[in-house]
Amino acid sequence: MSQPHPTPVPTPAPAPAPPAAAAGGFRRVFALGGTALPLYAFLARLPAALCPVGTLLLINARDGIGDAGAVAAALWFGQALGGPLIGRLADRRGHRPVLLVACAANSAVLLALVAAVLGGLPPAARMALAVAAGLTVPQIGPLARARWARLAGGDKKLLGSALSFDTTLDEVGFMVGPALAGILAVTVHPASALVIAAALMLVFGTLFAVHPTAPGPAVAAPAPAAATPGARAGVGLWSPGLGLLFALAVLQGAAWSGANTGVNALAASLGEAGAAGLVWAAMAVTSSLAGFVTVSRPGSADLTVRLRWTIAVQAVLTLPLLAVSGLWGAAFAVAGIGLAVAPHLIALFGLVERAGPAERMGEAMTVVGSGLILGQALAAAVSGLLASAHGHRAAFAVACAAAAASAVLALSSAGRTGTGLPPHQDPEPRQDPGPRQDAGGRPALGPHQEPAPHQGARSPAVRTGRTPSPPSPSPGPRRS
Repeated sequence: MSQPHPTPVPTPAPAPAPPAAAAGGFRRVFALGGTALPLYAFLARLPAALCPVGTLLLINARDGIGDAGAVAAALWFGQALGGPLIGRLADRRGHRPVLLVACAANSAVLLALVAAVLGGLPPAARMALAVAAGLTVPQIGPLARARWARLAGGDKKLLGSALSFDTTLDEVGFMVGPALAGILAVTVHPASALVIAAALMLVFGTLFAVHPTAPGPAVAAPAPAAATPGARAGVGLWSPGLGLLFALAVLQGAAWSGANTGVNALAASLGEAGAAGLVWAAMAVTSSLAGFVTVSRPGSADLTVRLRWTIAVQAVLTLPLLAVSGLWGAAFAVAGIGLAVAPHLIALFGLVERAGPAERMGEAMTVVGSGLILGQALAAAVSGLLASAHGHRAAFAVACAAAAASAVLALSSAGRTGTGLPPHQDPEPRQDPGPRQDAGGRPALGPHQEPAPHQGARSPAVRTGRTPSPPSPSPGPRRS
């Protein structure tokens, strides 16, 4: 196991991996899908980060923050509605045909939205196009995570590294996107972010769709040990754990959106509307660094413990926004928040991979991803109106309230095994084609794991996002 490219048998890792092992993990992730897959996935998901902020900047510059927030909210609502549908179709019919159609449609609608705004079309037309743009977003991020899960097969350590790496890329994209939108708005034109987003989606979304790792409708993955999409019929998607993760995602999205709207309102009030994306870049830097540190040194804490604590820390780090009165202060405040964002998302989507059924993994990932978008849409609609009427601090108050509510929900779920952090099924069946019970014996458990009792679990394989007992560990079970 000291070799960089072993063919792994999932064995428990008794301690956090040293730096050398972490580097080997990165090499194995790249060997799994090649260097092109993460590159295409990153550039194809960048439009999802460019579009909402690009829409805010374009319409804010012409019509004010209130109208901008309403149109951005319409785009987010469309994405929240369309995400699970696209995930379901991708599971049933394969990634390639669904993504090819979605990428082409999304690019065309984005260009039509730009033309509608610049041409002065009435608000109803802009709102309709924004909803259509959201509905056709190809959901590259969630489907990329589902693809990594299929490729990793039965190697849980590799799976944990791949999901953490991909979630960090997702986080980098969603933090870099607003900064890039701000730079383009200042240096080129407020509409340039949406135009570039359409081009990126058409080119790199297509490349991601036709990549050889794309699962088809009959075979779930190139890896030999994955479930077939045909087995999805009759497999339930929702569970108490997945429902809780969805609720936490909604609140997380609301916290981001309130903070983002507040930054935009503050920048506009100071006559520097285009600087909002640059301020948001401070979060890009700290969140990206925190994400890569988390991937390379995941630590021994259970994923559920990490999720609860990163949410709690983020809630505390959001409070300084209420005292912000200038752009430098806003930059320092959002930089602080960024320290908890990527570790939070890594834990969140690691638990989604465990809580969702293998046969509907693409749909499970897109459902929780849509929760993030839904939270952003709700908060954008509310915080935009509040900021227009009462100033930027009202939008920041929305962010603080959402972060606090998320922390309360996550911490209060610690001891409730029936409704706590996931899941309704254990991860190991993902290695076998279809059945939820391991062919070697006990239901929903891998050969290297202890039985289901959450409470006392030694859970040696937890570091990779595979704890036998996510819901409970209220005492914070010690991981070896």
